[in-house]
Amino acid sequence: MSDRVLITDAGFGPVDPAERYLGFADLEAAPGALRVDLGPETDPATLTPHLAQIQTIRIAFPAVSDGRGFTLARTLRRMGFAGRLRAAGQLIPEQYPMARACGFDEVEIDAARAQRQPEADWRAAAGRQGYLARLRRPAA
Repeated sequence: MSDRVLITDAGFGPVDPAERYLGFADLEAAPGALRVDLGPETDPATLTPHLAQIQTIRIAFPAVSDGRGFTLARTLRRMGFAGRLRAAGQLIPEQYPMARACGFDEVEIDAARAQRQPEADWRAAAGRQGYLARLRRPAA
């Protein structure tokens, strides 16, 4: 298992080691950036001129108790961002339905967390989406 694990509705998968993300501060210097890392404190309005060029946004979750990333994801979707949204960091299976409902396509966690919270836990959580599934954006 690599040091990072990607979680989707299909289960666990590897994170592509070739993926490179720019920090938000570097976005202005690199027009046409395809992948951007954002902290949960990012003001989504500052991304408006860049949304059409970005393919993937990875939003950091520095702590299990920090839900700002959910709000940021939902706001980006309401602003029209149609690319891939990835939640990365300190997430637990019980947060997966909320992540999907807010517009995240996938979750990235470290291998140690994946060992403590195996794929079966995440799959079970994905099956408990209930009313949250109605909040999810329509499939493209």
